[in-house]
Amino acid sequence: MDKRFVYADNAATTQVSEEVLNAMLPYFREGYGNASSIYAMGREAKKAVELAREKVAQAIGADASEIYFTSCGSEADNWAVKGICERLAKKGKKHIITSVFEHHAILHTCQDMEKKGFEVTYLPIDENGLVSPEDVKNALREDTALVTIMFANNEIGTIQPIAEIASVCKEKGVIFHTDAVQAVGNVEIDVHAMGIDMLSLSGHKIHAQKGVGALYVRKGIALPNLLHGGAQERNKRAGTENVPAIVGLGKAIEIACGNIPAKREKVTAMRNRLIDGILKLSHTRLNGDRDKRLPGNCNISIEGIEGESLLLLLDMNGICASSGSACTSGSLDPSHVLLALGLKHEVAHGSLRLSIDENTTDEDIDYILQVVPMVVERLRAMSPLWERIVKGQEIR
Repeated sequence: MDKRFVYADNAATTQVSEEVLNAMLPYFREGYGNASSIYAMGREAKKAVELAREKVAQAIGADASEIYFTSCGSEADNWAVKGICERLAKKGKKHIITSVFEHHAILHTCQDMEKKGFEVTYLPIDENGLVSPEDVKNALREDTALVTIMFANNEIGTIQPIAEIASVCKEKGVIFHTDAVQAVGNVEIDVHAMGIDMLSLSGHKIHAQKGVGALYVRKGIALPNLLHGGAQERNKRAGTENVPAIVGLGKAIEIACGNIPAKREKVTAMRNRLIDGILKLSHTRLNGDRDKRLPGNCNISIEGIEGESLLLLLDMNGICASSGSACTSGSLDPSHVLLALGLKHEVAHGSLRLSIDENTTDEDIDYILQVVPMVVERLRAMSPLWERIVKGQEIR
C-alpha cells in the first residue's frame, strides 16, 4: 500500500482556497489603504469591506447593516452572549439557556457569566445528539435573557432544529443566538426566515484565512460595544479593519454558499461510505444522528483503543484526523460532547472524527478505509483491555 497524504480534519480548519487567496492578495500590496481614510486608496479599501459585508449578509439571508466583522467565531460568541447579558441584566434578566455540548466558546463564556451572578440552564441532548425544542420551551423563564444553541455540533456534526427553537424563543420574546461556525457553507441558512436573532460564523472553516469571522445581529437588537477607541463597525468594534481577511471571508462565503446542494450530495455520499466502512469493525458505534448531521462529519467510537495513539498512527500513515475539537486537543479529558451522549469514559477516549469536504476524493476515502482497520488492529493487539472487551468482561 503506497502512503499518501489525506487531510480529513476540515472541522478544525480548512486550506485557504486559490480563489480566496487571489481575492486577498491585492489588499496586501497595491490596495493597502486604511478603510477609514478619506483619500482614494482608503475609499477603495472601504468599498472592498462593504462588498464583503454584503456577500456575508446575502449568504445567510441578512441585511448588510446586520453584519459585524470580528476576529473569529469565538469572539463573535463572546460578544453575543456577554453583550446581551450585560444589557438585559439592567432589566433583571439574568438567566441564560444553552446546551451541555456547545463549543467551549459558549460554555466557558456562560461559566464566566455565572461568576457574575447569572444563572445558566444547561440542556441535555438525546442519544442522537439533538436538543429538544420542548426542553428549551420548558426552561424559559420570565428572567431569561438569552438562549444560545449551536446550529451544528463541531464534534459529532448533528444539525439542530434551529427554526423550531427560534420559534419557541420568539413566542416568549427571548433573544436567540446560534453558533453556526460549522454550519455556514454546509447548510442553507436564512436568518430572517428561521427567526434567528444573532449568529456567529468563522472564515477558516470555509477556506478563508484564520483570524476573521462575523456576527449577525438582527435589526432592533441593541448590542453594547465590544471594543472602544474608534468608529469601525458602526462604532461597535474599534480597530483598523483587516481588509485582506475581510475580503477573503466575503469571497469564501460566496463560494461556499453558492453550491450547497451539489456539494452536499457529493460529500454526503463519501461520508456515508466512510461511516459504513469503519462500522464494519467490531465494537464501533456512530456518534450522532445518522441523517441530521453535517455532510462531511464522521465521528465513530472504537472500543479497545486510545484516541491519541490512533491519531498518531494515522498521522504516520499520512492521514490528518481528530478525536474531537481542535480547541481542546491538548486536553487528556474525554470529550464533553461524547460524555453528554452517555458514552463511558473509556469509549469516549477512543473516538475518531474524520471531517471531509468537497476537495476530498474517492481515492482518499479508499485510503482511509485501508489504513484505519490496520491501525485499529495494531492498537487492539497491544491493548490490555481489548481481550476483556471481547470476552464481555466489565471494565472498571
